Parts: sequence; C-alpha cells; structure tokens
Amino acid sequence: MRKDITVAAEPRESRGKNEARRLRAQGKTPGVVYGTNEAPVAVAVSPKEVVRILRSGTGHNTIFNLQLDGREPQPVMIVDWQNDPLRNTLLHVDLKRIDLSLHISVRIPVHTTGEPKGVKLQGGLLEVVTRDIEIDCLPDEIPEQFIVNVGELMIGGSIRAGEIPLSGSMKLVSSADQVIAHVVALKAEAAPAEAVAEPTAAEPEVIKKGKKEEEGAPEPEAKKKK
Repeated sequence: MRKDITVAAEPRESRGKNEARRLRAQGKTPGVVYGTNEAPVAVAVSPKEVVRILRSGTGHNTIFNLQLDGREPQPVMIVDWQNDPLRNTLLHVDLKRIDLSLHISVRIPVHTTGEPKGVKLQGGLLEVVTRDIEIDCLPDEIPEQFIVNVGELMIGGSIRAGEIPLSGSMKLVSSADQVIAHVVALKAEAAPAEAVAEPTAAEPEVIKKGKKEEEGAPEPEAKKKK
C-alpha cells in the first residue's frame, strides 16, 4: 500500500564494518537501494523512520518515497532488514525501487473474524493454518490485510485461499487449495486405564490324607504266593 511518507537518505561513499559502526554511532543506519534497472546505491537513513514504517499496519508492504541527496523522490519498499538480537536496534536495511506501472508479488496478512458454529454448537476447535497469502497486483492496489469470516464453519468445514475475494489487479499466487482456517473435532479424551487386578492371596496347599511317601524310600516287597 502506498503511503504519503518521505524518508530522507544520504549517499555513502565507503562501505565496511568500520563505516557502519561510525554511522550507527551518529544515529543512522546503513542501507542499499536497488531495482528498476538502475545501479545500486549505498545510503544512510534514519532508523526511527524505518522502524516506524515496519511497525505500521502495512509493515514492509508499505510503499513510501525516498528522498536521496536532493534528487526527485522515488517510491521504494523495504525488502530486507537486520536487527541487533541483543539491543533490538536496526543494523541494516535493503530498499527496492518500485515502478508503479508494473505488477509486484507481495505477501498479505490474513485475519479471521467471527465464532464458528462448529465451535459454539458442536464443541469443535478452530485452527488457523495460514496467516498470509501471496498475491500479484499493481503497487497502488496492495491491500493492508484480508479478513475472512469463519462464523458459518461447522466441524470439517474450511476456508481456502481461493475463496478470499480479490479486487482490481489482484491475482492469487498462493495455491487456491491452501487452507486458511478449519474447524476440527476435539480429540477424544484418553480412556482411563483398566484397573489392574490385585494379586490374590495364594490358595493354601491341599494336604492329602495319608503319609507322603518319602523320596527314595524302598518300596514294600510283594506278597509271596502261597
């Protein structure tokens, strides 16, 4: 989305880590501008202005004007940036010149609204599978976001990327079958483990009447025939 924002930039004559440290000490961030068949230009910009754009509703899809060294402002987009993982400060930024007459591909956030019937009436669970889709459109027609209503979804129902309404020059680049959100049944709770039967007390040994023959005792002699 194009915004009426102008960011000033200064050309950099030298590059390297030492130059980058010097710029950051002065409260500036090193960057580079490229695109539209023009030579890349090393620049220095205000990190506060770049971060403000990144944190806006349109984020890195924002098209704004870059004012470089008194030249005619050029529309640009932020295509890459690096942050210090400890201080969370902007270390470097890549800016791309934009030809407003040519289509570009961008990723647009997708948000859901409404409470699905499958959740209210059937006790299901809404799962958001995809949070952005890729489209192709003219720079001036980049939307800030897409909002899809999931209120009619029942268990087993879904909304796919191909169902998101597009307008103007927008064309879907992501797969039309890509699931945005669906309602699924809750998994059945695990059945309680069967009670393990407690071992029963050993039955008492039945003692037979009569004297038990001792092991190895001689057998009685057979009666003699008369």
